[in-house]
Parts: sequence; structure tokens; C-alpha cells
Amino acid sequence: MQKEIALALLLLLGLSFSSPAGEIRTDNVVITVRSQYDSVRPESKSALAVDFQLAEDWHFYASDVTKIALKASSEDYIVFSEPVFPPSQMYEFELAGQKQQIPVYSNSFTVYLPFEVGDVSVGAGESVDTEFEIDIEGAMCSGSTCIMPEFEPLKGTIKIAAEAQMTKPAFELSESAWSKPEQEKTAGWMDYSVWVALPLAFLAGLILNIMPCVLPVIPLKVLSIFEQAKHSKARCVAMGLAFCFGIILFFAGIAAVNIILKVGYQQAFQWGDHFRNPVFLTGMSLLMVVLAMFLFGTVPFIVPSSIAGKSGSGKGLTGSVGMGFLAAILSTPCSFAILTAAFAWAQTQKLLLSTTAIMLIGIGMAAPYAVLASMPSLLRYLPKPGRWMELFKQTMGFVLLLVAAWLLLALPSERVGGVLYFSLILAFCLWMWGGWVTLATPKVKKYIIRAIAVVIVIFSAVTLLTPSKTLIDWQEYNPVLVKNAIGKNRPVLIKFTADWCLTCKALELTTYSSKKIAQLIKEKNVLPIKANTTERDSQAAIDLKNVYNEPGVPVSILYIPGQAEPERMHGFEIRRLQGLLRNLADVEQASDEEGEG
Repeated sequence: MQKEIALALLLLLGLSFSSPAGEIRTDNVVITVRSQYDSVRPESKSALAVDFQLAEDWHFYASDVTKIALKASSEDYIVFSEPVFPPSQMYEFELAGQKQQIPVYSNSFTVYLPFEVGDVSVGAGESVDTEFEIDIEGAMCSGSTCIMPEFEPLKGTIKIAAEAQMTKPAFELSESAWSKPEQEKTAGWMDYSVWVALPLAFLAGLILNIMPCVLPVIPLKVLSIFEQAKHSKARCVAMGLAFCFGIILFFAGIAAVNIILKVGYQQAFQWGDHFRNPVFLTGMSLLMVVLAMFLFGTVPFIVPSSIAGKSGSGKGLTGSVGMGFLAAILSTPCSFAILTAAFAWAQTQKLLLSTTAIMLIGIGMAAPYAVLASMPSLLRYLPKPGRWMELFKQTMGFVLLLVAAWLLLALPSERVGGVLYFSLILAFCLWMWGGWVTLATPKVKKYIIRAIAVVIVIFSAVTLLTPSKTLIDWQEYNPVLVKNAIGKNRPVLIKFTADWCLTCKALELTTYSSKKIAQLIKEKNVLPIKANTTERDSQAAIDLKNVYNEPGVPVSILYIPGQAEPERMHGFEIRRLQGLLRNLADVEQASDEEGEG
């Protein structure tokens, strides 16, 4: 019995010395959270204060990719705004004989987290406790060490009471600290009545027809309807309605996804999520390039010929449906703003109404083609086909190339170069396919040319579009990391590069994709730093000129412990780099506490 009592006392003693709720305590920093009020009323504004107490000579970065970040979340009732940081201080250090300054937070500082309380049903004398969680990330440095600590979430509760006394705040915060909650951003669309919103959805569909992504398809389809009208009105109507069905089918698919998400998962369909997908962006960009090459006449445009087929076969109708579906897909890159606003309204309504609104967008886009197909006599008012149509078609090809470039800019920077180079190779191979052969070209020669084009496209796709596996864990350039590693006699390899530098990309493929180089960097505990000088005002570009006195890229700089001057390598010097790395002394891997920034 005495043993059990002693064990219980020891357990209670241990708990008494543990960190209290709402506090993070390490050897380098103590973080606590305070509420502006003891309790808050429903539909009121308040804030949390996160206090940092850093140990002597330690600081958090206030800029660059390692900046301290706070993310607050709550499951119920609470909507947090962006954190409010205090002014930073400048931290000065010396690197390679040059004085450097970076903004930091040091000593004691406070970050405020404003929030708004929702419409909570709380009776008189009652209260509701809602839990919150704050995730804290950032790099911490001292004069000799940098670490990326993994803090546990900072947790606590906010008390909501109808009779809360919000008269004596623990701290003051300006009114501008509160940003509008996310749900208020679409309030303008939510306030529209049904009889206004539905016609606007139809109008949005009409507008899609004049978007740059869709406009190149219009003369092709109009010409198709014009050709059908010459032979049979019934065939003209059938082809035109099939094209309209293809458009509506696309929006019906979107409406179905919206229904599945809302009914099955209680989520709203987020229009534009596909624009965050690099695969979708790459595919759409390449599709624009292919269609542009068709419009330039480098290869025959197969789809319109099937649509304008001389028989009323199912193949012609199928091609027309496919062309309509394609026209709807092509509308998405250029119609982001219109469709986002329309879907934002639709998703706040009941399921039947939201589905109707989505379908009306498709009906609005298809309406002009339905009118032209059902009344071919209107085509007589259109300009007669001639050279103007060919020039217009080629002009639209350049418009599609602009759209392709716009989509490329939305890709992650590391993928843009590969997709751009592949686009040029794809265009060249399409030119080979359609321009290097004629009707008089022998079949064997034709097959050889087109087979070569296909092989080039496949090889280029595998080489340029497949995300490369990085063998070396490059750290973003930061002069503090370089200084700290040198001070601890750790080898440092700095690779100065730029996105516009073709030689740099070749160096990456030949030297830094070598398994031997990567293995030596790991075995010798070398700190690999990637210094991207693409932007002229970046810290890497400034230091390349002012600290390292180098005129351009690529250049690799290796700091060797005990050596006064670093080794510099310009261009392709894989054997020299391999020899320098091999001659480094074998050292044990740095501990987690030393970090790599």
C-alpha cells in the first residue's frame, strides 16, 4: 500500500512541474496564449495574444521562407483573421568580410490573433466553451546555431456567454486587425433573388462564347453548320443540337459532382481547384498549343471534318457532341472569374436551385448554336467564307498561344521550364507530322517521318514533364545558415543558379543528378545550399555580386573547414567537385538540434 501511495505522490509531483495548458516551454523559448476577455458574446469581436519569451541571443526570422507563422483554427463558432505581427528588429552579422542585416523577432514579443464569434444560441446564465488550436512554425537562430523546432499545438478554450462583460480588455487591438470572414466575401451574390440570379447564370453562359479560349472554335462550327445547311436542314439541326448537347453534357457533369459532394460529403464544389493541379494546367496548356497548330494549318483539323461529314451517321453526331464538350472545356481557363462568381452563389442555395443554375450556364453557352442550327436561314447574314476566315482562324491560333502562356504562369516555377521546352518540341513535331508529308509522299517515308515525330514527343515528355527526383536535399539560400555552418567547421556547398540559365539546367542534369555526388555530400555531412539568382533583387543575387564577386551563373562554391578561401567551380567540373568532396574528412552527421535552417 505504501508503494502505491508513493507512486501516486511522484505522479502528482511530476504533473505539477509539467507545462500548464496554453503554454509551450523549451530550452530556447516560452510561448503562452492570453484571451482579450474572460468570455465573449455571440456575434462579437475579440482576439488572442500569443506571447513569446526567447532566451538570450535567440531570435525568429521575420522574413524569407523561414518566417515565423501562426495558424489558428477552431471547429465551432470562431473565425480567425490573419495574425498581427509587431515591428521587427534588424540583426547584424558578418559573412565573408561583409556585414549583413536581416529582420528578426527577438527577446519578448507578442503576436495577436483576431477572431469573430458566430451566431451562437446561448441562453441566459449559460455558456459554451469552444476549443482552439494554434500551430506555430518558423526558424530559430542564435549566434552559432539554427533550428526548425517542431512545436506541439498551442491549445485552449474560448468561453462564449450571452451575458459576457466585455468592458475591461486585457490588451487593445485596432479595428483594422479584423478582416472580413470568408463567408462574407460572396455576400453580394447571395443577396440576389432567384429571378435575378438565374438569368445572370444564363447570361454568363452566353458570355463564354466570346472568351479567347472558345472563340477559335466558333468559325469552325459556324462553317460546319453552313455546310450542313446546303445539303439538308434536318442534318443541320441534328449536328447543331448534338454540338449543344456536348456543351450541356460538360456542365451536367459539373452539376453531378456538386450533388455528390454536397449530399455525400457535405462539401461545396470549389470551382478553380483544378487550376491548382499542375497536371491539369500542363494538359490544358499543351492542348492550347495543339489547337493553335491546327489553326495555323500545320496539320489537318480532323474533328470538323467528321462533324461536317456527308452522311448522317452516328460518327458525325458523335464528333459533334465531342466538339461541343471540347468547347466547354476550353472555356474554363478564360472564364474563371465568371464561373467562380456563379458557382459561389449556386452553392449557397438549395440543391435543386444550385443544379438549375449550373445547367443554365451550359444552356446559355449552347443557345446561339441551337438558334443557328434550327434556323439556317440566319446564316445568310453572316459574311461569306473567304480569305478573311483563314486569317481570322490563324489570328485565333495566336490567341490560344497567349492562353497557353497564361496557364504556364500558374504552374509551380520548377515545372515551367520543362513544360515550355516540351511545348516547343510538340509544336515542331506537329509541324513534322503535317508539313513534312503530302499526298504524294510514299507511304513508307510518311510512316518513318511520323514515327520519328512520335518518338521525339514521347522521349521529350518523359524527360521534360516527369518530375525529377532530387537526390540532394538543397536548402534555400540564407547567409545566416552559411555563416553558422562555417562557424561550426561544417563543409558548405553553394550552388548559384537561375531559372533563365540553360547552362545551369544542364549542370543540374549532369553534375548534381549524379548519385556519386549526392552520396558524397551526405557522407561528408556537407550543407547543400541552392542560391537562386533569378530575381535581381534577391539576397542570393546581391551576395553573388557583392560578397562573392562573381559576374554570373552557374558557379558552385565549396567552403572547406580549415581553408581560408573557398573553392570555386565555374561550369561543368564534376570530376574536380567529386575529388574535393572525396578528400573532405569523414565526420558524423549533424544532430537535429544543429539543424539546417
